[in-house]
Amino acid sequence: MTLAAVILAAGQGTRLKSSLPKVLHRLGGQPLVRHALAAAQAVTGVPPVLVVGHGAEAVRAELGEAAQYVAQSEQLGTGHAVLQAAPLLRGRCTEVLVTYGDMPLLRVETLRALVQAQHFNPGPLSLLTIDAPQLRDFGRVVRDGFGKVRAIVEAAQATPEEQTITERNAGAYCFNADWLWAHLPRLPLSPKGEYYLTDIVALAAAEGGEIGTVATADEAEVTGINTRAQLAQAEAALRARINARWMAEGVTLIDPATTYIEPAVSLGRDTVIWPNTYLQGETVVGAGCVLGPNTILRDTTLGDECQVECSVLEGAWLGRGVEVGPFAHLRQGARLEDGVHMGNFGEVKNSTLGPGVKMGHFSYIGDATIGADVNIGAGTITCNFDGARKHKTVIGAGVFIGSDTMLVAPVHLGAGARTGAGSVVTKDVPPDSLAVGVPARVIRKLKAQE
Repeated sequence: MTLAAVILAAGQGTRLKSSLPKVLHRLGGQPLVRHALAAAQAVTGVPPVLVVGHGAEAVRAELGEAAQYVAQSEQLGTGHAVLQAAPLLRGRCTEVLVTYGDMPLLRVETLRALVQAQHFNPGPLSLLTIDAPQLRDFGRVVRDGFGKVRAIVEAAQATPEEQTITERNAGAYCFNADWLWAHLPRLPLSPKGEYYLTDIVALAAAEGGEIGTVATADEAEVTGINTRAQLAQAEAALRARINARWMAEGVTLIDPATTYIEPAVSLGRDTVIWPNTYLQGETVVGAGCVLGPNTILRDTTLGDECQVECSVLEGAWLGRGVEVGPFAHLRQGARLEDGVHMGNFGEVKNSTLGPGVKMGHFSYIGDATIGADVNIGAGTITCNFDGARKHKTVIGAGVFIGSDTMLVAPVHLGAGARTGAGSVVTKDVPPDSLAVGVPARVIRKLKAQE
């Protein structure tokens, strides 16, 4: 059998009171709909069909080739929305998984169980349910005296007796594809003038078709995002899920409630994370690291046994045993090789610091390549921008940069060179030479032991 997924993402999300399409609001650093897309593709193995409407161009621009797109130009309900995928999928799959773009916490395992249930179901569809009387706005799953599903009744249309039903429709379905495309046009028009996908259950029951069900006990999994409050609740639920996973994998979180780890982050065992630490994007952290408190790592890679305290790292790469902070800033393209120490109030951008470099404090290094075992004194600045272009600074191995040195790029300091405190270096300094002054000049060659 072949399986395709349809994700409904055409809604406006008026209760969010936002100019941003609902499914592009972010959860765990990603648009809501990306979570739904990732889960569906993990089950089907192919990009889902995304039904777009409000803000369609913005959704397409954000997601690119992560989905196949069909448009619901008129908002005529969920059944009508699924029908828009028929020209793309009819005759190309035997089963169709249907979910919603504003339900970001549905687990892959749950969707696989739903698909598996339909594999063994001789009837036309299977649906996901939850026994949760507190979910008042969810449709009621109506069963007959034999326990067979007969219908889904929306909360607004439920009779007083139906209101007492605690089994709720969770909003995920797996259909026999041919049956689905044949029956969607038969959906009745609701009192609101829309075609509800939920009404297809009654059509199946009227024909005597077997309707399978799969139950989940996780309320967070079936939460749809319609308000800012629900978005915040989902964020907390996702954070708790991710944090529990990493603690089970051998990572210590001192305070999980104040630790923020996005879904794509990877962590090594025996890493310790202190409170108010944010790990974002495609960040990769090695084993035995200590992070935080009050630290942000964004799209950054750390080798084993690194320590980062009260600092911000963006698009950086750290080797093994690197120490950063407190109050340091590594910007895009910063590369710190094994054993580098970067102390407080330092900043590095688009530069490589070789193994063993010591950059104690109050320095800025930009567009530079620095060799092994260089000592960078306090207040050192690479003056890399002339107002129009960036220029490069190259510092050889074993160089000692005196405090408050200005390195006016382009400039090259040879291996073993030194600068005096307060020097302004505007010309290259040969290896094993001492340069001092404003502007700096070479005053002598250094002996090997100096």
